[in-house]
Amino acid sequence: MTDWRYARAPADASARAESEAGGSGVFVYTIGLFLAVILTATSFWAANTSLLWAPGIGIGLVVLAIAQMGVHLVFFLHITTGPENTNNVLALAFGILIVLLVVGSSLWIMTDLDTNMMLSPALMDLHMQR
Repeated sequence: MTDWRYARAPADASARAESEAGGSGVFVYTIGLFLAVILTATSFWAANTSLLWAPGIGIGLVVLAIAQMGVHLVFFLHITTGPENTNNVLALAFGILIVLLVVGSSLWIMTDLDTNMMLSPALMDLHMQR
């Protein structure tokens, strides 16, 4: 039988007694929901306040977004680095790689679009007059 420490997410350590007693781990999901709501509310507050240093707001929002992803991965998707979750971690890493490739190549294509575009009508008329 597998060791409990490796079969469950770190957030589920407190849910061991619940699952052995027949509970469904609702407490863990409630904690995850509470943390997700707090992080979301903090993100909205940071974006709409004038109390914070303006150039630091973007960095703060990125940090809050990463924390939000961590909460969802651990509390809701139960992604851990345990031996039994190797396939989950590899699938997550592959998904992140694909997303980064798609976003990066899209940005690269969009930055080079202006070199392949037609001339503006004013420049086209000037070119035709010559």
